[in-house]
Parts: sequence; C-alpha cells; structure tokens
Amino acid sequence: MSGLDTVVTIDGDTIDAIIAHAKEAAPAECCGLLVGRARDIRQAVRARNLASGLNRFLIDPKDHLDAAREARRQGREIVGFYHSHPRSPAVPSETDLTEASYPDQLHLIVSLATEPPVLRIFNIGEGGFLELRFASIQSK
Repeated sequence: MSGLDTVVTIDGDTIDAIIAHAKEAAPAECCGLLVGRARDIRQAVRARNLASGLNRFLIDPKDHLDAAREARRQGREIVGFYHSHPRSPAVPSETDLTEASYPDQLHLIVSLATEPPVLRIFNIGEGGFLELRFASIQSK
C-alpha cells in the first residue's frame, strides 16, 4: 500500500474530539481508539493512558476490549489508535516505532506544538511508519 494512493476519511466531529482530548490531557500524552470501517474513521474512543511519565502512552487493555465490543455492537470495528504529542511534531517517535504493533491498523498522532494542532495518520510499513493522506468529512 502506498501512502499517496490511500486516502483515509475521518469524520470532522471525530477530529474535534481527538484535539479536545489531547488538550485536556496535556502536558501528558492522551490515547484512544479509532472506530469505523477499513479506511473510514467515524469515532474516537478515549482510553486511559497507563504509562508513567508525560512522553509515553499505553492504552488500558480493558478500554480497548470495551471499545471493540461496542464497535462490534454498532456494526463497526477498531481501525486504529490515536495519541498526542503535546510538545513535539505529529511524527512517530522512536518509542512509537519500537512499541507499535497492529501493522494493519491506522495510527493517528495529534501535535499540540503548533496552533492549530496538526493531525497526521500512518500505517506501519516495511521500514517503519508510512504516512497516509486523509480527508475530513461531515457527519452523516
């Protein structure tokens, strides 16, 4: 899959919810799950960050399981994860790369280092993260 060939759609309200979560959690990183179908993100589900320190995230497994169950109930699925970089760009860090799993999932990073915040979406590819293009859509 080439990042230039793949466009991820993300609901505008979902973008707003992710940015709000990042701002509320700052100066710590926030984290959560992306719900939808394939490359269509319709919802962000907040998760507790179990990591110690400000510059890491670890999604609570119970939150992950609860979100997966609710997504299935809605006819959707977990399509990826999000987290914030409160003071650095929306670029995967070495820690993000080292700890990343779920290569078929989307990985969204929101940076609060600039105003307005910057969001970028990635997949894990053969040499690391591969950035994907995304388009914001209105809720249906």
